[in-house]
This record gives sequence, structure tokens and C-alpha cells, in this order.
Amino acid sequence: MDKRVFAKSGIVLVNKPAGISSNAVVNKVKYALGATKAGHLGTLDLEGEGVLPITINKATKLFDFYLNKTKTYRTTFVFGIETDTLDLSGNVVKEKECDITKREILEVLPSMLGKYNQMPPQYSAKKINGKVAYKEARKGNVVDLKPKEVEIFKFELLGKEKKNTFSFEISCSSGTYIRCLARDLAERLDTYGSMQCILRTRCGSFELDDCITLDDVKSGKIDVVPCEELFDFEDINLDLHQTTKIYNGQKIPVKRKNGSYRVFNDQDFLGVGEVVDNILTLTLRLI
Repeated sequence: MDKRVFAKSGIVLVNKPAGISSNAVVNKVKYALGATKAGHLGTLDLEGEGVLPITINKATKLFDFYLNKTKTYRTTFVFGIETDTLDLSGNVVKEKECDITKREILEVLPSMLGKYNQMPPQYSAKKINGKVAYKEARKGNVVDLKPKEVEIFKFELLGKEKKNTFSFEISCSSGTYIRCLARDLAERLDTYGSMQCILRTRCGSFELDDCITLDDVKSGKIDVVPCEELFDFEDINLDLHQTTKIYNGQKIPVKRKNGSYRVFNDQDFLGVGEVVDNILTLTLRLI
């Protein structure tokens, strides 16, 4: 493996398996590459699987840019039970005898689309007054969580697996808890619900088919997507004088039409800029 290549900045797309935390996957990639910095663009639960975009070196600055990107999941819900974690790793705290049908689900699914205020689960990484919700929950304490507005763009029933167990495909805004959708959909069906499993198939523009495995990481077969390849914009190349101004946070006069551009200095990608009335402002800085 050529460390000089991986000393650059970019994105590594990993198909995270169940049973390992997102941060642990980040650390494995960071160690394998010898990177100085690494992060991810949206955590997956411990038992969650699928697309985990890992940012390397300067690409860690992409977090805010990708914060609000749409995510797509395939998931399975079990109705008739609710656990303390809202997935099957937790303890059952509510039960109700039921026999949910496809027709009943199809009737209520349209009501799940759009924006709504979702109450996060007690077992989550949310911090309230410096306290992490899931750590407090493990101690038997209840954290005063607040609802957060999320948006559901697609909620499709894929099929019935067995009694009260159904699979779905969901596209939603970042920050949506799929476990909570099991609870909230079940409420509309007058029962309880918990998530059985979850697979993230898309995160922003990143797809599952483009991901490598942890075995690839261990063997050194790591593909790093350069930051500039994430943006389908025209290029603007700056000279030394212009680059100095950009580094100092100044705006640059350019003769370009209004819009977004990839900004370079020789071969270095500096970030994404926005041109308005022939004035360039660096809106996403990777310098």
C-alpha cells in the first residue's frame, strides 16, 4: 500500500457489518492508512449495517456539508412488542397481541411521509446537559429528550416476512432514527413496534455497491475517493496572489457566471466556492 497516496485527503466508503461501532470502523481505516485524522459522515448503530463514509485528513471538514444529506435504509420491523432500545437488542417493555396485515400498513404509510417531530430514543447518543442519553439509560435514569423535526421522503413496504414482521425501504433526512419509525408506525397501527435489523444502502451520493469491506481494509485494499470527485462543478484555478487572499478569508473577483465551483491552487483542491456577481467566496474550506 502506497502511504503517499493515502496521506492525501478523501473519503473511504465502508460497508459496516453488524456488531462493531462506527467509531471502531473509523479507527481501523485510520490505522490502516496511517492517516492523521479520520471521522465519519453519519453514525450507524452497533447492530446497523451498510454505507459508512469515512473522512480522511482534511476531508473531516466535510461533516457539516454532508450533515443534511438524505439517507436510504432497508429495515425490518416487528410489531406487537416494544423494547427499551426500540430494537431487538433491548428488553421487551411493552407487548400487545396483534396480527398486522399488509393492507393495514399500506393504509397508514402515507401518514408517515413528510415532516414531523420525532422523539429520539432514550438509548441514543444524544447529549443533554453534558449527559449521554444511552449511558444514563443504562443506569436506569431518564433523560429529558426533546422532539426533533425530521422528514420522511419515502416509506415503502417491501414485504411480509412472517407474522407481524415486515420489511421496508425508507428515505429520510439526516438525524432520523429508524428505530423510532418502528415505534411511530406501530402507534398508527394501534400496537407496539421495534426494529429487527437495518441496512443503510445510500448516504447522500454514496451507495452500498461502491463500498469496501472490513476484510478489504485489513488486507490494504482501500480505495480513497479524492475530495474533488465528490463535486460535479466546473473548476476555478487560482494563482498565488489569489490563493493568499483565499487563505485569509477574502473574496476574489473572477469573471465567471453565478454558481458553485471547485477551487484549486495548481494541483491542490482548496474547497468549493460560490460565485455571485463575479465575486468568488470559498463556502467549503478544505485548507
